[in-house]
Amino acid sequence: MYSLSDFDFNLPPERIAQFPLPDRSASRLLQVDGAHLIDRQFTDILELLQPGDLLVMNDTRVLKARFFGVKDSGGKVEVLVERVLDTRTVLAQVRASKSPGPGVKIRLAEAFDVTVGERAGEFYTLHFGADVFELIEQYGRLPLPPYIEHAPGEFDETRYQTVFGKVPGAVAAPTAGLHFDEALLEKLKAKGVQFAYVTLHVGAGTFQPVRTENLAEHKMHTEWYTMPQATVDAVKTARAAGRDVVAVGTTSLRALESASQTGELKAGSADTALFITPGYQFKTVTRLITNFHLPKSTLLMLVSAFAGFEEIRGAYAHAIASEYRFFSYGDAMLLTTPNRA
Repeated sequence: MYSLSDFDFNLPPERIAQFPLPDRSASRLLQVDGAHLIDRQFTDILELLQPGDLLVMNDTRVLKARFFGVKDSGGKVEVLVERVLDTRTVLAQVRASKSPGPGVKIRLAEAFDVTVGERAGEFYTLHFGADVFELIEQYGRLPLPPYIEHAPGEFDETRYQTVFGKVPGAVAAPTAGLHFDEALLEKLKAKGVQFAYVTLHVGAGTFQPVRTENLAEHKMHTEWYTMPQATVDAVKTARAAGRDVVAVGTTSLRALESASQTGELKAGSADTALFITPGYQFKTVTRLITNFHLPKSTLLMLVSAFAGFEEIRGAYAHAIASEYRFFSYGDAMLLTTPNRA
């Protein structure tokens, strides 16, 4: 049984990518097949995928979900929208010197007021006076991850979105998808690689480290996903033909596996709090494209479950020694599960 300390590692700060490369597909790619490691370029994905393989991508778009404001008492407030509940209501993290109670008004971005509603665990319900998506897009700031030290600019507003994202709702990018540009997608399509999409709105909890040494005590953050019937059909077609189901990112993988818990992939929408640790038996995904993840994170545990604990430990040590770029704006890995049929 693994514990939290098993998923810690030392990462030199200079290995954390602070900016994306000028070209999306110019990243490096570490191919991990068991203990066999191959240093590649991300564009090599074109030769590593075969006709009939299915790429499953997360089509969520990142909201400009961060706001600064003041309470009606004058106290300063920072708000991070976690989830849009409807066109006038959100769940949000609220940082203030004193927790705001129900009915308190907060002026955000010196532009509009929201009213605090009931608490929902660690989050607050905030009521907007107009369309949530319009106000967020007009006045919000892009919520770059906490380890990226520069303020978001226009470049980030383009590059911290995937080229195929279309459904607004995430507060963090599905970062494995950031490596794909239109030209690479067209080449994959021309080769006969198939595409399918899920929507999983990534929450801020994706950056939270696990704080309990006993992993069984960790309470997983929840995220909302939608599994279209067209994607279910595409997966069935790929598997019937003996082709790979390749999840682009851990978010796509979590959606696919969450919708497969009965043993069969099913269409629908639901919350998922699926916590994947070594020992988990994968039901749908056979290969995974992913970035390098934070120490002690649930995502590091997930990739260790997928490719093998020792294999991931060796891959990360190799990546650090070989000066790969880590985290959201960093390089990628291609992992194959040892249980691949």
